[in-house]
Amino acid sequence: MNNLDLEQLILQHVNRPNYRPVKPKVIAKKLGIPEDLKSQFKRTIKRLAKKDLLEYGANHIVKPKQKSGKSTSNEVVGKFKRNAAGGFGFVRPLGTKSSAGRDEDIFVPAKRTKDAANGDTVRIRTMKAGVRDGSPRVIGEVLEVIERSKNQFVGTYYERDDFGFVRIDSGEFDQPVFVGDPGAKGAQPDDKVVVEMVRYPTANRGGEGVITEILGKRGEPGVDTLMIIREFNLPEAFPEDVLENAREQASEFDESIQDGRVDLTKLTVVTIDPVDARDFDDAISLERLENGHWRLGVHIADVSHFVRPGSALDREARERATSVYLPDRVIPMIPEIISNNLASLQPKKVRYTKTAFIEFTAEGARVATDFCSAAIQSEHRFAYEEIDEYLADREPWKEKLSPAVFELVGHMHELAMILRQRRLYRGAIELIMPEIKIDLDKNGKVAGAHRVEHTESHQVIEEFMLAANEAVAERFADLELPCLRRIHESPSPRKLKQLTEFVKEIGIECESLESRFEIKRVLAEVAGKPEEPAVNYAVLRSMQKAVYSPMDEGHFALASQHYCHFTSPIRRYPDLTIHRLMDDVFRNQAKPGNYDALLSLGDHCSEREQRAEQAERELTKLKLLHFLSTKIGEQMEAVITGVEDFGLFAQGLKLPAEGLIHVTELDDDHYHYDATTHTLMGSRPGHTFRLGDLVRVEIARVDMDLRELDFRIVGRAKTNTGFKKKTAGSIDERLKRNPRAQRREKNRGTSNQNRTGKPGRGRKGKRK
Repeated sequence: MNNLDLEQLILQHVNRPNYRPVKPKVIAKKLGIPEDLKSQFKRTIKRLAKKDLLEYGANHIVKPKQKSGKSTSNEVVGKFKRNAAGGFGFVRPLGTKSSAGRDEDIFVPAKRTKDAANGDTVRIRTMKAGVRDGSPRVIGEVLEVIERSKNQFVGTYYERDDFGFVRIDSGEFDQPVFVGDPGAKGAQPDDKVVVEMVRYPTANRGGEGVITEILGKRGEPGVDTLMIIREFNLPEAFPEDVLENAREQASEFDESIQDGRVDLTKLTVVTIDPVDARDFDDAISLERLENGHWRLGVHIADVSHFVRPGSALDREARERATSVYLPDRVIPMIPEIISNNLASLQPKKVRYTKTAFIEFTAEGARVATDFCSAAIQSEHRFAYEEIDEYLADREPWKEKLSPAVFELVGHMHELAMILRQRRLYRGAIELIMPEIKIDLDKNGKVAGAHRVEHTESHQVIEEFMLAANEAVAERFADLELPCLRRIHESPSPRKLKQLTEFVKEIGIECESLESRFEIKRVLAEVAGKPEEPAVNYAVLRSMQKAVYSPMDEGHFALASQHYCHFTSPIRRYPDLTIHRLMDDVFRNQAKPGNYDALLSLGDHCSEREQRAEQAERELTKLKLLHFLSTKIGEQMEAVITGVEDFGLFAQGLKLPAEGLIHVTELDDDHYHYDATTHTLMGSRPGHTFRLGDLVRVEIARVDMDLRELDFRIVGRAKTNTGFKKKTAGSIDERLKRNPRAQRREKNRGTSNQNRTGKPGRGRKGKRK
């Protein structure tokens, strides 16, 4: 457990409404702090007292910080997020729900950010209430940085006036960092390097650092992946004690069926996974009972058998919390010895599982559940494509499969479609969001892209996994056992009101979209129409984030009252905690866990999940930018994914690159921004750009260091019927018509070697 996790755990406990001041050892006992962390725990309490976040009372009891007087009543501790282009930032107070939107964030003007960097834990003083983007906003200033989120940054080395500088990538700091003498660590201009920050930059002072690692020349194969791994502090090789622990598990495992496990090796079981999958953590069986009911078996790899609490494997798995799926590699949560072998449900091999048996009526109503530790032997491994072929024409598969497997696949499809229909009928919301995956060549460079099809074979597995997750979560709710749930809270009434106004504005009659069934009706009404992308993007933007938490808040999008993650313990730590709790239930040793510890663990796992997703997006963006840097002037069709006062964000339909169309490029009219409807509106008929509109764009500029892509509007996309085409003209013609565009074009011409700020003064920022 790192220091920040421990601090948050202690503060959450001490600041609870029903907390009574006690000594540190009592708090440690209540929080379940293991013996080997007791010293770290006591040091953390002392550090929090020095930071004035809690205080000691008589007899050394620990008390929450009493806020009295002007000096503390308006002080807040939270996470800082800097806007790279504008220099300003936002602070999210500690304790704010991970799923919360931006409403509770505190705005910090650029001159009041001190030397806070993105992700730092800071103490701020709130000064006054203001208005930003038309909404009330509390304004504050940074008093001190309590803890840095990171000390190392990735950037490009260059030299100027006989000194070395590093321009930090992604524009995290708008000024270069001074690194001393030229050629430090043997760095050469245009090298990608890692910098340890010695002095963080402020609004009035540049930063200073030291080069600790040279990653390679910009654009060389593999350098982009190394950059993202360092930038997001992703783990790489497993520590030796973790690997040794895995080897010990491998030497002990002999595929025997131990006492306490149900022998299911005679049951017909199959797996369905992507064709290139390396680990298989779920398998399916299905029987038709004499009473006409279905008995579904969802068999999940029993990772908990190999990753024991308190072991080196557990320590590392908890710290990683998730596997990271980058475009060109996977960084696993647990070593491949286990994830790709011992725990993987490979065909014809005895493997251990946690199994959920769920009985459904012929109509798909769940009537009974049973759980056990088991051993299975998968009979056949399917790829999704093979199941689709089976469903398209079953006859050829009679000769390829045993009668039992052939019948099983048919029954699986039948039950899954029944369950899917019931789930959608009860109110589950499904958005039609096209998923594009990039294709890489052997050097890790973009070779093209393809659309990921969500076919019926995917739906079969999805329905069974959802059913198992719900059944497990409901069982723990019945037993009144807190567990790490997957929660997705309802959208805020304000966002749903804005969504309703937006939908009406684009000409769709509807009642209040505070009703999930009205959302579903609107989504069904626009399916296949030009308005479909706009409505789907708007609905998505209104949603909260799904996170891990012991709070039993349900899952809004799935219309599920109880939900947890049980089905992927090979790649998600929360699933592993569920398996361990099941073991406790099987042994009659289950007892209410420590709620505060679960809250902290949920925050940690949510943060790690979000970090992994951000790293994947950022590396995908880097690879796409490198590809598009050779395509300047080419055109593509795109969908508008964001509308701000400074311009439009659009993403390619065939290549998932997102770029900015700055408002100064919309030179055929004067546009104003409507935040409620996510619209830029001109004064002339047809000159309106909304979220989800389809447009044709030209690739105008690529900046690899700042990771920025600029588009120009060429016209409306051909597939978006009913819109008037716009004439772009040549670049020279556009510059003559628009002085603002002239200035922007001049800024674009600044060389990377000499530029220390951001190009184009009109770019106000990126979406938060």
